[in-house]
Amino acid sequence: MKKITDERLVLQNLKNIRIAFIIQTIGILGILAYDLVTSGLDEMRQNPLWTIFIITGVVLAYLSMSISADHEDHKINPRKSLIISLAILIFISTIVGFLVSVTEGFSIINGVIVGVILFICGIIPIIYIYFLRKNRQEEEAE
Repeated sequence: MKKITDERLVLQNLKNIRIAFIIQTIGILGILAYDLVTSGLDEMRQNPLWTIFIITGVVLAYLSMSISADHEDHKINPRKSLIISLAILIFISTIVGFLVSVTEGFSIINGVIVGVILFICGIIPIIYIYFLRKNRQEEEAE
């Protein structure tokens, strides 16, 4: 196959891919909703489509972050943004961990585990966007 070089055709191809992705996502959500109604939440989460849906969502989020980092109008200091994001993440993780630990039926260990998991899940995108902004800033400096 020849590579498409006409910008109009490339844009139309991307629109077609987007439409196919939307239809596929609606189909997956429909199947998962059917499993949820007929079998319950646990059975739905055991369906392999659940894993595909979650992985697709994470990949789409990371791809969107790279586009949004390139699209930012004003120059953001990557280091300052990293420090602010880390402070907010630590605050939120601590509050959620504390609230879990004081909830009836949960121990302090459960609160710490939830807080650490929330922190790990939050630190990965924060570091990713930091490196995107840092690389963009270095490219603009050259």
